[in-house]
Amino acid sequence: MKTAIVTGGAQGIGKGITQALLTQGWRVAVLDRDAEAVRGLSSELPSGNLIVIRADVASERDIEKAFEKIIEWNREGDAAHGIDLLVSNAGLADPLNGPIEQLELKKWQAWQDSHVTGAFLMVRAAVPLLRQSKGSIVIMASTRAIQSEPDTEAYAAAKGALCALTHALAISLGPDIRVNAILPGWIETRPWAKAQTREAVEHRAIDREQHPVGRVGEPADIAATVLFLASDGAGFITGQQIAVDGGMTRKMIYAH
Repeated sequence: MKTAIVTGGAQGIGKGITQALLTQGWRVAVLDRDAEAVRGLSSELPSGNLIVIRADVASERDIEKAFEKIIEWNREGDAAHGIDLLVSNAGLADPLNGPIEQLELKKWQAWQDSHVTGAFLMVRAAVPLLRQSKGSIVIMASTRAIQSEPDTEAYAAAKGALCALTHALAISLGPDIRVNAILPGWIETRPWAKAQTREAVEHRAIDREQHPVGRVGEPADIAATVLFLASDGAGFITGQQIAVDGGMTRKMIYAH
């Protein structure tokens, strides 16, 4: 049985990835800093193959404690061989920082810490376990790493850094560990939020039609890509950034 770690795995895209991995028979360790979401996921998905840990990925101490728990959980589950997959998905989701001339340094730093520092701390801790299994890493970037709306500099910079981190790690960690990035486009996550904020969503025709595939994305679309990148079928893929966006980044849009 394979073992994965998913950060930000109690809500949204991360929750969709967690659900998909469990369905495919994986053991999954979820890290999430939202206490309500952590409790909710444990209740919704009761399984001996799931451990949910409250942790802030930008905190070195939180990561150290989380990995102590994961290593012990592996021993209890007779999975001491290591980790087969790290999905570094956690990070502040709101891309809007307001006008750059009004952006405070501490807010800028919060975006960088949650995405980039968090990915670094997780990878650093996971690499010894991944080497044991010749596992793989999937880093969640964004199509905002390659295109932008106004007033999104902090988020775009963080996601761009994750793309660069991906190819640097792929070179450093190969051939034992493959590293790839997924760039989600518009992925509707509100139905996958924690219970307190969850809501059903009906998209407008214009929302669907601006995607060449004719619909807005769902966490399952990203989860399917994660499962592929973690599979033997992706054994010749590393250092890549894969846009999963319904084709939106390939569509020329003119104002009429």
